Amino acid sequence: MTAALSIEKLRVVYHGFPALRGVSFDVQSGESFGLVGESGSGKSTILRAIAGLAPVASGTIAIDGKQLGARRDKAFYRQIQMVFQDPYGSLHPRQTVDRLLQEPLAIHGFADGEERIQRALDEVGLGSGFRFRYSHQLSGGQRQRVAIARALILEPSILLLDEPTSALDASVQAEVLNLLEEIRRRRKLTYLMVSHDLAIITHMCERLMVMQSGEAVENLTASELADRRVTMSYTRNLLKASEGFDRRTRARD
Repeated sequence: MTAALSIEKLRVVYHGFPALRGVSFDVQSGESFGLVGESGSGKSTILRAIAGLAPVASGTIAIDGKQLGARRDKAFYRQIQMVFQDPYGSLHPRQTVDRLLQEPLAIHGFADGEERIQRALDEVGLGSGFRFRYSHQLSGGQRQRVAIARALILEPSILLLDEPTSALDASVQAEVLNLLEEIRRRRKLTYLMVSHDLAIITHMCERLMVMQSGEAVENLTASELADRRVTMSYTRNLLKASEGFDRRTRARD
């Protein structure tokens, strides 16, 4: 079966520095696949390379078996959308929610914009009451819901999720993650999700790849990670660091 997303020996170089060093993996249709690792490991660079926002030095990116070229066309953005880490920075502060959602529809020439906007807001749990508010009038969680609605409005098949809840409070994080999981199951979407939080990846993804310094360290299922059935010392150290952070957080609470 052809993978929904296939990355083969991907290299990205910034000003002579190799940010990705020949990374390869496949994501199957309808799957949620996670990328984990420390800051600077290359996780987000993979998403940016897929979206056409990072310079690919070599290697290939294929969607449903079709290899992508250097430029991304409208058809690509109909199929793949990205939700960024910072809901404060990803929404234009001088545009209403309505305008933010109308823009991609206008670019792609959709005639049923009114219906799509209403459906997108309902799907992320906001409703029409938020339609003419500005982003500064929304909480962090509401802003991220708008960002998700904007990504969904073109009805893509693949979402690239770059730490989509790391800027949110813990209680709001859970709400947004549950929303994303519900949307994936209902729409049968494919997710490629970046997070430094192992608990989030274990909850959201079936499989994952551990990264360090631009390279793949280990490929695991979520159950293998949850059961600590890992083989590489780097992954074990990530688990230990995560457990230590959790204990300190609970102690403060």
